[in-house]
Amino acid sequence: QVQLVESGGGLVQAGGSLRLSCAASGRTFSTYGMGWFRQAPGKGRDLVAAMRWSGGFLYYADSVKGRFTISVDNAKNTVYLQMNSLKPEDTAVYNCAAGNSVGALQTGRVDSWGQGTQVTVSS
Repeated sequence: QVQLVESGGGLVQAGGSLRLSCAASGRTFSTYGMGWFRQAPGKGRDLVAAMRWSGGFLYYADSVKGRFTISVDNAKNTVYLQMNSLKPEDTAVYNCAAGNSVGALQTGRVDSWGQGTQVTVSS
């Protein structure tokens, strides 16, 4: 199983940027899906971005398209979420996740979760 440790959350003003990192350790596979979920107060947890560990098969939620970018650095075993043009509605706890595929993540079938990192966007 993969262990995931996130970093990079914080407080930012609307319009600002943050980059989240997710360091993976343990056994990873090229076909693994890696993704970022978020959960805002009083709401369910939603997948916002995902991609295959080896690259490709990109997925973005409509609410973040054009603003967020997911990427993988295989040499560092790290997944990133670059978040630009942040809005107050992006405020949430963000969790890194791994699953058998991007499709699995899209249906909520997650094998491993990170501990979560808070992102707060002030207006």
